[in-house]
Amino acid sequence: MRVAKLQTNFDIEIEFRHFPLHPETPETGLTLEELFAGRNIDIPAAQAKMVSLMTKEGLSYGERTMTYNSRLAQELAMWAETQPGGQKIHDALFQGYFVDGVNLANIENLIGIAQRIGLPVSEAQKVLEERLFREAVDADWLRSRELGVTGVPTFVVGNQGLVGAQSYEELEAFVESVGAQRIEN
Repeated sequence: MRVAKLQTNFDIEIEFRHFPLHPETPETGLTLEELFAGRNIDIPAAQAKMVSLMTKEGLSYGERTMTYNSRLAQELAMWAETQPGGQKIHDALFQGYFVDGVNLANIENLIGIAQRIGLPVSEAQKVLEERLFREAVDADWLRSRELGVTGVPTFVVGNQGLVGAQSYEELEAFVESVGAQRIEN
């Protein structure tokens, strides 16, 4: 994938930060028709474009019909990053949401994802039920507002950002423009 390739070619560290994309979405989710109501979006065409983009990246993409609130998934991910092997949570959440259509607002679904990647179930449950990473995600949301982030993905270095799914070449030019050092292979 593009970001992994950047890490191979440049002396950079990747940190995931969380962004409130549609935080008003109820726990039960919304159909894509409900989400995009009144916005004149051709959902089948948008889905076809996503399939094409994901295929080019070597990623799977399912036939999404719903969108779900990702707040609890963000809190789980922030905790997971503090655990050995927890970085796997990002790919597992992507798979769950974009491929399998899992409702990421449901605690039991999130615990199942954590369990599949080997995270301690009882700790994951406590993190979610007690909202132990609420403030940390709030801080990320505040930082994304300060930076003017309006969509995902957004790539940020310092106070400069690049919004949207970008080609590897565009990402490479961006990190070079902000001073990232190339690793000699």
